[in-house]
Amino acid sequence: MRGEATEAPIFLETRKSRSYIGLSFKRLLRKKLAVISLAIVSTMYMAGVLAPLVTPYGYDDQDYSVANQGPSFSHPFGTDRLGRDMLTRIVFSLRTTVIITVTSLVAGSLFLGIVLGLISGYFGKLADTIIMRVGEVTSAFPDIFLVLIIVATVKPTVNGWVRTFEDATGIDWIIRLGIVDYTVIAFALTVFSWFGLARLVRGQVLQVRENEYSEAARAIGASTSRILWMHVLPNVISPVIISISAGLAAFAVAEVVLSWMGIGIQPPVPSLGIMIFEGSNLQVLRNDPHLTLFPVLTLTLLLFCFSLLGDGVNDAFNPRAR
Repeated sequence: MRGEATEAPIFLETRKSRSYIGLSFKRLLRKKLAVISLAIVSTMYMAGVLAPLVTPYGYDDQDYSVANQGPSFSHPFGTDRLGRDMLTRIVFSLRTTVIITVTSLVAGSLFLGIVLGLISGYFGKLADTIIMRVGEVTSAFPDIFLVLIIVATVKPTVNGWVRTFEDATGIDWIIRLGIVDYTVIAFALTVFSWFGLARLVRGQVLQVRENEYSEAARAIGASTSRILWMHVLPNVISPVIISISAGLAAFAVAEVVLSWMGIGIQPPVPSLGIMIFEGSNLQVLRNDPHLTLFPVLTLTLLLFCFSLLGDGVNDAFNPRAR
């Protein structure tokens, strides 16, 4: 009976934190610009995920008889110099962006950031020192340059291993479909994307672990994993959501920049960065501006919607912003 009476405030506190999340989502739904931006981003990402089903052509289908044609009924965004449909390639480029952003976000910001932040803030001492010092070292240098170094040095080695594997097994689609490029870029972004969220979670945990409901849970003998999962994590989730909404655009930009510089996704797998690079020639801009216009507009729309969505999420979930 004594244990049940002590645990009641913990349950109420957890329910309270969950209701706050629900109220924050309701506030978000009342922000029209944020909802519209979320709908646009979701539509673009869903089109990328379902690219083989929603596009009438393959991303590398070539037809030289219609090369460099402007927008038309059969090719709404025109065709490139090889006669490939630009709309199809842009949709498949969105699939590339989805793969990179989601894998980097889940593996880097969410998993590593939250787990290491919880460990650092809750246990402190040696764990806190090691995690924070390692994170400070990785964040002391510009992220994009370190990502460039990792991609440029690791990818040739991985490509060599995969080619050897393909030759030994007869498989010929791992490199062709860009799986190696996806994996290496996601790994490079993950290495340098966890520290910001980990430091944010650590700061929140330092406050939450001293609250009465956390002390009560420890007093009744609750396990560390239960305390972290049921009492600490629900109370730090709001700043995590805000951070994630702001980080999606950064991952998308990083993938585009790496591809634009020639060390990211490799042709024929489409990427917005590759398409913008190929269309940045002055002669292309004069004679076939659609080759640059539509990829740039797609990227601009995506980043603009991310910006509006991030502002809306911050207003809805951050009590200091209201």
